Amino acid sequence: MGSGQVTDWQGKHVTVAGLGVSGVPAAKALHGLGAKVTVVNDGDDARAREQAAELESLGVTVRLGDGATLPDGTELIVTAPGWKPDKPLFAAADAAGVPVWGDVELAWRLRKPGAADWLAVTGTNGKTTTVQMLASILEAAGLRTAAVGNIGVSLLDAVLGDEEYDVLAVELSSYQLHWAPSLRAHSAAVLNLAPDHLDWHGSMEAYARDKGRVYEGNRVACVYNAADKATEDLVREADVEEGCRAVGFTLGTPGPSQLGVVEGLLVDRAFVENRHKNAQELAEVSDVKPAAPHNIANALAAAALARAYGVPASAVRDGLRNFTPDAHRIAHVADVDGVAWVDDSKATNTHAAQASLAAYDSVVWIAGGLAKGATFDELVAASAKRLRGAVLIGRDRALIREALARHAPEVPVVDLERTDTGTMLQAVREARRLARPGDTVLLAPACASMDMFANYNKRGDAFAQAVRELGA
Repeated sequence: MGSGQVTDWQGKHVTVAGLGVSGVPAAKALHGLGAKVTVVNDGDDARAREQAAELESLGVTVRLGDGATLPDGTELIVTAPGWKPDKPLFAAADAAGVPVWGDVELAWRLRKPGAADWLAVTGTNGKTTTVQMLASILEAAGLRTAAVGNIGVSLLDAVLGDEEYDVLAVELSSYQLHWAPSLRAHSAAVLNLAPDHLDWHGSMEAYARDKGRVYEGNRVACVYNAADKATEDLVREADVEEGCRAVGFTLGTPGPSQLGVVEGLLVDRAFVENRHKNAQELAEVSDVKPAAPHNIANALAAAALARAYGVPASAVRDGLRNFTPDAHRIAHVADVDGVAWVDDSKATNTHAAQASLAAYDSVVWIAGGLAKGATFDELVAASAKRLRGAVLIGRDRALIREALARHAPEVPVVDLERTDTGTMLQAVREARRLARPGDTVLLAPACASMDMFANYNKRGDAFAQAVRELGA
């Protein structure tokens, strides 16, 4: 079970840690290859029992309610990405000399000979949008591709399925990268780095190190954010193949080996002849939807990866024009009495919320939820001059209220104590009272949603519904 491909899985004892979206496909795939699969799972609820019954009907052994003990004879563990590295199961595996792979590592090892290249994207925010933009650009170039990974299509399905791809646009989380030691992408991008998931990684250094794994062994380009030095540092530390280049993206005028913006145009000074003197026009800023600064950065990162793969400039333009962002990502809901209402419920951390706020000049900000250990001083200090008012909801709203008191004491704040389903409607009414024509009311919570809503989609839906009731 070393670093090479495993060609014969017949009779190998593999333990899959965790059911869920990655565990079930991994167990099925390994069983189909002839491995003796045991699934262990901490939980023992109705959903787990349903998944267990499905796997047991195939001949897979499932142990519910015991994710800590290493099953006898285990030769390999394949873990769900969310399992923390300090779990007892992994300590037992380490003591027994048993390797641990994640679902991404498994998919990488199971690729067929001559399989599609991977263009990989990670970062604290913007991964999904960038990967979807990248897939749209690759499609516009006539390539067989899919957006896969931490995004919908399972990587295992992509590498084991019958569909043949030229190249895959792969979204990777820090969790997935932690458990993918032998992944070697054609080219990769780290979009940005901000504190997130520190409870899982243990420190910012460990989080950054796991993100930086995406650059290991890159062949053509390591794409970094020129405005985020930490991403460039990760490129410097990476062990890449001879000839692999560092390519930056910037919202300013690009230098040689960068992509950037000049007079309303996205331009490339990295993948052109004589890059010290020449630049290639790729698209207009208005081709990016929405044309918020952080989304233009996403488009430049996607363009850099596509250009590293040899895609023509016209495909970058066509791909960006064809792309429609997912719901709840800086989505314009309505204009009511001269006020724009924008749903960015996907802004579940402070870094994303700050990028969102930076897109507007005068904002009534709806924020709050589960802080996940975040602090809000930097966000509020950076955004204070844009704030017309703030309406705070959710369990950890006091943390934001205190940051506002420290850094934006003149901004009027409405603090909503209620946490029932009617809260969003009240928040929207309070925001309307604070807003003036020309303002934007922005739902960019800077927090997770699970204290009040099933997920950020449901939170965004509640906001949009409340805005529609207002307009009516």
